[in-house]
Amino acid sequence: MPLKVFCRKYQKEMDGMLTPPFPGPKGLDIMNHVSQQAWQEWQAHQVRLINEKALSMINPEHRKFLQQQMEKFLSNQDFAQAEGYVPPNPQDA
Repeated sequence: MPLKVFCRKYQKEMDGMLTPPFPGPKGLDIMNHVSQQAWQEWQAHQVRLINEKALSMINPEHRKFLQQQMEKFLSNQDFAQAEGYVPPNPQDA
């Protein structure tokens, strides 16, 4: 059963992650303060940013940009959007 965390993105108690998303203090902070749902949404958004903006994980500036956007996304600040992305309409499902 997943652990409950007070999600800083959604500002409510939600299911947390079973393990940190990456090693170190930052990974532990995310595991303790970000819900599993918010993290999965960030991962999907990150993929869109990488694809739309042709980011390379070899480039330190691109990695820094994604790190900044992750912080903004998970803290409910304005974050970069992938141009041309149209979220699916739930009524079409």
